[in-house]
Amino acid sequence: MSRKLANSELNRLKIDEYKTVKKRPIVLVLDNIRSLHNIGAAFRTGDAFRIEKIYLCGICGTPPNAEIHKSALGAEDSVEWEYYKDATDAIQKLKRKGYTIIGIEQVENSIALNEFAIAKEKRHALVFGNEVKGISQPIIDMCDCCIEIPQEGTKHSLNVSVSIGVVLWDFYCKMR
Repeated sequence: MSRKLANSELNRLKIDEYKTVKKRPIVLVLDNIRSLHNIGAAFRTGDAFRIEKIYLCGICGTPPNAEIHKSALGAEDSVEWEYYKDATDAIQKLKRKGYTIIGIEQVENSIALNEFAIAKEKRHALVFGNEVKGISQPIIDMCDCCIEIPQEGTKHSLNVSVSIGVVLWDFYCKMR
């Protein structure tokens, strides 16, 4: 039987260390995410996979916020973030900075996540949309491509925070 490790044995970075360490060339663009818990989970997952930044857009709540903190557990202090009233402004800025804009959405000609080949030398902006409506068509039109998480059950989609975790884990594995 294996012994469970104590938190002190996990060798995690302190917040000030996290802010100075090299990040993976990935940002999240969260567009009109209504649940503060999903936003908090995005921060926590972003911290786990050492992403550069989160862009909170539209109706997304922003830190400091007790409900975001409840899921983020302090990751809202380690992961950089920026707010934009309109996601198109954030995406235009990211395009100018050379990011490949990738929508995570079920669209015609989407690429299955497991078949998506990551260009390790590129910077990636992963766009996630509203829990009910997904990514709006105008935002999809701005994307360089769209990735779809293959699913085989009866439901049409995953919770957005679960999708963020699945996609970031996949990118993390492919970028190592």
